[in-house]
Amino acid sequence: MSRSPHSSNSMRSAAVVNEEIRDLWQRSGGCLSPDDEQEYQRLLVEWAAVTGGSARSAA
Repeated sequence: MSRSPHSSNSMRSAAVVNEEIRDLWQRSGGCLSPDDEQEYQRLLVEWAAVTGGSARSAA
């Protein structure tokens, strides 16, 4: 399955973004490299945009 990780021309569904987040964690074995962390943060922002929420919750 081919993905274009930095393509932001069209909005993807929250389910698609969530699946990509899960795949990232699965691939990394639960320990994100600096590049993976950067991708994770980008995906969180994208997920928040499509769900209308915040990427980080208030403590």
